Amino acid sequence: MLENQDPATLKYVGKGALRAEGVEKMTGQAVYASDMVMPGMLYAQVKKSPHARAKILGIDVSKAEALPGVRAVLVGSELDYRLGLYVVDKDILAKGEVRHYGEAVAAVAADTLEIAKAAVDLIEVKYEVLPPILNHMDALKKDAPLVHPDLGTYDFVKAAFTPVPGTNIANLTKLRKGDVEKGFAESEWIIEREYTNPSVQHVPMETHVAIVQWKTGDDVTIWTSAQSPFTVRSLFCYAFKLPLNKVRVVIPHVGGGFGGKAGIHIEPLVACLSRKAGGAPVKFQATREEEFSLLPCRSALTYRIKTGVRSDGKIVAQKMSMYWDAGAYADYAVNVTRASGYSGAGPYEIPNAWLDAYTIYTNKPYGTAYRGFGHVEFFWGLERHMELVAQAIGMDSLEFRRKNALRPGSVTLTGEVISENSGNVLKCINEAAASIGYGSLSADEKAREKETGRKIGKGIAALHKAPAMPPFTATAVIIRMNSDGTVLVNLALTEIGQGSVTAYSQIVAERLKFRLDQVKVTVEKDTDRDPYDWQTVASKGIILTGNACILACDDLLKGAYETAGQILRAQSCDLDHDDTRVFVRHHPEQGVTFASIAVGYAYPDGNAIGGPLIGVGRYVAQGLSNLDKETGQGYPALDWTYGAHGIVVEVDPATGEFRILKIASIFDVGKAINPDLVRGQCIGGMVQGLGTAVCEGYIYDQEGHLLNPSFTDNKIPTSKDIPDEIDCAVVETPQLDGPYGARGVGEHPMISVAPALGNAIQHAVGAELLHMPIRAEDVWRAMRNSGPIDNWITKTPSGSCRSDPAARRHDPDHAITP
Repeated sequence: MLENQDPATLKYVGKGALRAEGVEKMTGQAVYASDMVMPGMLYAQVKKSPHARAKILGIDVSKAEALPGVRAVLVGSELDYRLGLYVVDKDILAKGEVRHYGEAVAAVAADTLEIAKAAVDLIEVKYEVLPPILNHMDALKKDAPLVHPDLGTYDFVKAAFTPVPGTNIANLTKLRKGDVEKGFAESEWIIEREYTNPSVQHVPMETHVAIVQWKTGDDVTIWTSAQSPFTVRSLFCYAFKLPLNKVRVVIPHVGGGFGGKAGIHIEPLVACLSRKAGGAPVKFQATREEEFSLLPCRSALTYRIKTGVRSDGKIVAQKMSMYWDAGAYADYAVNVTRASGYSGAGPYEIPNAWLDAYTIYTNKPYGTAYRGFGHVEFFWGLERHMELVAQAIGMDSLEFRRKNALRPGSVTLTGEVISENSGNVLKCINEAAASIGYGSLSADEKAREKETGRKIGKGIAALHKAPAMPPFTATAVIIRMNSDGTVLVNLALTEIGQGSVTAYSQIVAERLKFRLDQVKVTVEKDTDRDPYDWQTVASKGIILTGNACILACDDLLKGAYETAGQILRAQSCDLDHDDTRVFVRHHPEQGVTFASIAVGYAYPDGNAIGGPLIGVGRYVAQGLSNLDKETGQGYPALDWTYGAHGIVVEVDPATGEFRILKIASIFDVGKAINPDLVRGQCIGGMVQGLGTAVCEGYIYDQEGHLLNPSFTDNKIPTSKDIPDEIDCAVVETPQLDGPYGARGVGEHPMISVAPALGNAIQHAVGAELLHMPIRAEDVWRAMRNSGPIDNWITKTPSGSCRSDPAARRHDPDHAITP
């Protein structure tokens, strides 16, 4: 939409602009859910399970109920409701059995936070501890205990997901393209490896917070730190069987989400406490430790890839098996499985492909959406695999990627044909390689090696991602003109740090030809006031909401022109406008101000025409479809955003310690609406990706206790971990259905940072890394375990090579053996 507009004619789109909500945040005036206090508000706390799996034999709440200041106590047996995004499998409070360490088994609302904490400590729970299932590969065994014996009775979204009753498989996604066995038979090399990574916490700056008031007549108001107001409302009403107009969801400023706040989590429990407390508003705010165990995380993954290649480096066949650790509940993990499945071959053309992606229940905190929606995890394996395949056949890995990259005319795993406007991954790869000087060391780098004794390596990793969303995803925008000619823009896509308020202000100002200070996009979201939006996830907002903004502008201008045409006695086609007035194009002195027609135009005698100027824009995803459940064929992708990272690293060959000297991140964004915001997303996402790459991950003991539920032992990057040099750049291949040609880039900077680092380390010291995070000790061990290439591939009589699929497997989460 407007993708071919001459950049020279654009005043705001493609230009930098200060964040619209930046001053409010920087001065501390922005109000978050955690800041809010209501008259008569109570404070909630939860009793959490100390066991990963146990029967609940009894709960004694008498002492808690007797404590002065306690207004409500709840246990699971009181609540006959179940929650779930795609598979409805979770009780509000555990009933009968706890399924993960940290699961809520009881809750209290009291006059003060201190009283609530004391009351929770007085609740006594008797358990029968059971052996937990902690490894998702063990959960697939025939004799494995079932985390959800009643899986076959749960509601689920049948069009997209396939639970397997009688197993621990919450969903199985299949993709089939071509004839994979024939492809392997025609291959001259066959390489098979396994790659793993652990669960990771989102760690938003603001933890989960909700205030809920359940008033008389079942009128419920929810103030929450969630990402998606209409999702919270929809899932809440589904669980409690309430009409949608009985529940209002309000989202103020949100201190980060990264997917962890995308669904519904604490709101139903807080609502039940409010109802039991007689309708008083109740607030619950998770501690940092509760974020790690009570609330969801990113799923662990084991990814097995078997690739058949010709001697010229062309991939002929690939068989992929993804094993996703959902934890105790399906939540978003089943959709992560689906989205990673149809994207699982990466930005490469595979003529013959087979992919099975499993979502597997275990007795661990449950997995949900996380920035990149599964792609950070599987691209670790995929891009390490591309590196190792190239090494096996004796080809430079950059050239190997170039040879197999998607290009116009290529066909994806699901049967979509790539076009000239789909994006250009080759250009991203080439620019990343050029930025880091891939393939050789500069004179300065050679001198640095000699001076420090460290080895310098350079690595490349490519990426792609499409929005993971239903094919009917829709949004709407309403623009209202004030009586002074300024406009107010209402939309339900939530500002969670990505800069959407600013970007949409620029789009609206550009389309209306208004000054930027005439446009206000509301930050607070309210389901009683704002028009519908599916969710704030998936990097889909810039296309769907951006297009709806343009259409709303056009609708508002249509009304303005109709009214002005009557006043000026001119046809709409002869009118034009600037930031203050509508005028006759060939007689510009004849005009009328927006302020005079904004709420209706009054003639001198008092007669009036027109009325309030309001523009409505509606946009729905075009041309998408559900995937065939047996073959995975269909059209799931609204768009593809391609990118690549290049990393320069220096490694101490004696200790395995390493430092990133430079990272180059290149993305095809179609059109950068605000280049400054894009750079901010690129740097922020890259640093977050470094955390995944080098230090983050859950650690459990053999009983399923989470051993690192805080920043004391679960580190995230700091300013000291940022690379010495950062190069962010964009490629602009216009997206035909994107606003001014734009496509999303919010998630993508985090994807493929880890494999780019792993590839660079391998180029430096030969360390073969198959598990992330990558710590210095992992590099040290890998350097000493590394042997000749034939320790993982063997010649076959036909002259092909085949790896040992059992070699060097790792558990997805670290486990400490007593």
